[in-house]
Amino acid sequence: MEPTTRIKPGKLAEQGSGNRMRTLTMRPLAKFGLLAGCLMFAGATFAVAQENSPRLAQVVALDECDPTSFNAKLGADFCKNVTLGAFTTFDKLFEEAKAGTPDPNWDFEPDTLRIKQGTILSVVDQGGEPHTFTEVAQFGGGFIADLNHGEATVPECKGGFSNLAVAKTRILQGSHIEVTGLSKGEHRFECCIHPWMRVTVEVKDRGEQ
Repeated sequence: MEPTTRIKPGKLAEQGSGNRMRTLTMRPLAKFGLLAGCLMFAGATFAVAQENSPRLAQVVALDECDPTSFNAKLGADFCKNVTLGAFTTFDKLFEEAKAGTPDPNWDFEPDTLRIKQGTILSVVDQGGEPHTFTEVAQFGGGFIADLNHGEATVPECKGGFSNLAVAKTRILQGSHIEVTGLSKGEHRFECCIHPWMRVTVEVKDRGEQ
């Protein structure tokens, strides 16, 4: 029986003349080339995955509710505002809205947004109280008449949270919702509680610049 030829790690076996086997050491340059090729392939695969993955755009809901006065009116823990700085009391918020000058610290940021089709819109409530992010045909009043600063309630907000379509757009303090599948064109969103909180979203084709 002929002796078995063992091939050391890092070497390639090549059939020679007759039954003899000879070993060839893989050159360092070849090893480097193979590694570089693998890394280039992995990088290309990652780039394609990134290109095909949905984009993400964020909208932030803000307010400055005063925990003491809001919770006294609406129940413990309704307003969970933990930010530092000035707070707006419950009564002052309604007074300003009735006067036609609603508090600008109740706001969606940004006010306008341009995105491409397929982008996921993530809406985060970083204020202290609940809001809604409801799509409407035209901007107008919400379901709380005293906060409508003279505007009529829009159809999409009627019924308040007893309207399932409105309830599904509610965002609580510290939580978020995602809006997907927006068609090309202009979309309007407002808070059905504080209707001066508004965002206009322009959706473009994927290929548009």
